[in-house]
Amino acid sequence: MSSIKPNPYAALYVRDFRLFVLSRLFITLAIQIQGVVVGWQIYEITRDPLSLGLIGLAEAIPAITVSLYAGHLADIVARKKIILACVVTLAVCSFSLFYFTTDLGEFILNNGAFPIYVVIFVSGLARGFLSPANFSFMPQLIDRSLYQNAITWNSTIWESAAVGGPMVGGLVYGFFGITAAYAVDAILVIAALICYSLIPNKPLPPVTQEQGMVEKITAGLKFVFKNQIILSAISLDLFAVLFGGAVALLPIFADEILHVGKIGLGFLRSAPAIGAVAMAVYMTHHPIRKYMGKILLWSVAGFGFSMIGFGLSTNFWLSMFLLIASGMFDCVSVIVRSTLIHTLTPENMKGRVAAVNSMFIGSSNEIGMLESGLVAKLMGVVQSVIFGGCMTLAVVSATAWKAAKLRRLDNVH
Repeated sequence: MSSIKPNPYAALYVRDFRLFVLSRLFITLAIQIQGVVVGWQIYEITRDPLSLGLIGLAEAIPAITVSLYAGHLADIVARKKIILACVVTLAVCSFSLFYFTTDLGEFILNNGAFPIYVVIFVSGLARGFLSPANFSFMPQLIDRSLYQNAITWNSTIWESAAVGGPMVGGLVYGFFGITAAYAVDAILVIAALICYSLIPNKPLPPVTQEQGMVEKITAGLKFVFKNQIILSAISLDLFAVLFGGAVALLPIFADEILHVGKIGLGFLRSAPAIGAVAMAVYMTHHPIRKYMGKILLWSVAGFGFSMIGFGLSTNFWLSMFLLIASGMFDCVSVIVRSTLIHTLTPENMKGRVAAVNSMFIGSSNEIGMLESGLVAKLMGVVQSVIFGGCMTLAVVSATAWKAAKLRRLDNVH
């Protein structure tokens, strides 16, 4: 057995991958800043927890609607072209939100938050196409032997942006106002567009043999639903995010329960990503080599327990600690799931499988926001978060019982 330890920075030596993760850094910073500002802006306009949940619905509906077609497109069209078109659309959305806050644009919001929801809807369309294109583009930039290292670094960079984005958004909004916050958002999207443009075009892998769009999409769905390991890993995260997320309600926790205001909201939004970054950095030096299935199950359970604790907490620092812990558990889950999908999926089917993954995971964030808003409206804010954590634990128990292949999974190659 070789005693040579893998280089934890190997993927970062590849120029195209460096540009890719830098693009992801900028676009994620922009999205996170926008999320903080839009959430607080709509809450100030409406003072209604359900309106916060509707932000997620406005983004999830278009993303889910286009997801399967977007995955099909990512397997037959150059992935870089799709990515550039999506980022240009996101730039238009960011500049629109910026315009709404200027003297010329304020009249658009005279009838309430509806114009903001329209912009979020369009950005949801763009992100629906961007997710499978990004997912399937990354493996084209690196050697297969570097997949796990690249996935870990990709997660680290993403989580770092998720730390910085809400913090920057809260601070800029708090000290300089909403117009400045949206301006920073727009500038970061343009920076991402430039970095993506510098990555050379990559040829598509040979297309699969199915004839027609419907047949190709169906083949991707069948692949996921016949693979117990991939299906159960995706399902775990789907229900954990759907029931366990409290992000949509953080403006209410910050304002009415923890009493920390806009700046405190930025820190609360950043807390899960702080934990995720810490865990991702650890995992670049200590990658998971065995017991992947059990580790995945326990990490999702840990996320559920963290959410229950957060719902019960009335202390800002305890709440921060529990959100940080939730981010650490979630990071493990994301890296294991991504490694499984990248390793077990053929190259010419990654767009379609990524689309299914996006429907399960990406859109569940937004639908989870709606679920949190609805349950908070019916049961109360605290009860909503505790209920979600308990449901997450129930899903983990059911998956561990039903998905024997995942439970026994040691490693993938």
